[in-house]
Amino acid sequence: MTKTSMTLLAIACALALSACGSEAPAEGEHAAEAHSSSSAGIPAGNIDAGKALASKKGAASGQACVDCHGADGNNPIDATYPKLGGQYADYIEHSLMAYRSGDRGGSTTTDLMASQAKELTDQQIADLAAYYGSVTGQLRDLHNAE
Repeated sequence: MTKTSMTLLAIACALALSACGSEAPAEGEHAAEAHSSSSAGIPAGNIDAGKALASKKGAASGQACVDCHGADGNNPIDATYPKLGGQYADYIEHSLMAYRSGDRGGSTTTDLMASQAKELTDQQIADLAAYYGSVTGQLRDLHNAE
């Protein structure tokens, strides 16, 4: 293949790939998606209910989500704890369901999360995920990368 043919092929591939992309979601659209749909197969979440639940102490540990992850999910008390604010709601749903089912565990931290998640209903998981997905977070993706 000649150099010109290779160049034309590369340009054609680049154009084809750029046509497959989509625009970045508008500000706040990420939160709306988290609120209205779930790939985990659980009900739609309620942001206000999730915010209230994040401050409610769990019976298993006597702790609330905010006790370890911070008031908005962005200030964990330990650097090894994840920031939840701005995280994708589906990710939070799947994680909490894995903790609840026992598919995640085996360390002090994950066992604490498992004990907390075992108390949660599907609706409560959806509500927490909707809330943390709606919070402006410090997590970043490539939608607005320069």
